[in-house]
Amino acid sequence: MTEIRSVIVADPNTIMLQALSDLFERDKRFSLVATSKTAEGFLESCLRVPVDIGIVDWTIPQLGAERLLGILRDRPDAPRIIVYSGSSDPDLPRRAMAAGAAAFLTRDAPEQQLLDVAATVAAGRMVFPYMDVRGLKRDPRDSLTEREKTLLAALAKGRTNIELAAELDISINTVKFHLRNLYEKLGLNNRSQAIAFYYANAVS
Repeated sequence: MTEIRSVIVADPNTIMLQALSDLFERDKRFSLVATSKTAEGFLESCLRVPVDIGIVDWTIPQLGAERLLGILRDRPDAPRIIVYSGSSDPDLPRRAMAAGAAAFLTRDAPEQQLLDVAATVAAGRMVFPYMDVRGLKRDPRDSLTEREKTLLAALAKGRTNIELAAELDISINTVKFHLRNLYEKLGLNNRSQAIAFYYANAVS
């Protein structure tokens, strides 16, 4: 007897969310346990009910699939995520794989293909289009500008925003702007994480 796999579908578009829900409800290999229009709702559902598979739109608000995958990556009970995207960006499959997705599929693929990919992922395999994987282990520090590296080094010394502005001869608003960019590039949320990242990775 085929094991029934539990599924959560997350998509910001109401029509697409309903279509995906109907698709999985009709297939006896799956049990749709929840739907969500946000990444936060998806996370809450995962915490409430153990789930095998997640179908997630790449642009799911507020976090986006990339950040969502990063949060789920360290959870032993996290669902296997299929990124289902309407974007034509050729770099998205690589980014999805690097973030921890189990599969990537574009919206123009036939419905049956999504169901088959979900079944394949449930069986423990990964499904991605052909891509150049040489950049998968790209060091996030490589994306930092010299100013951002300087700012991170000063931040690690315990400088406040006012002290950073004075030391680098820039405004406090510019400091905040650079810090937001720095956090986003490194996948961090706050100053403490940035300092920990600096000492763990010896940024130079």
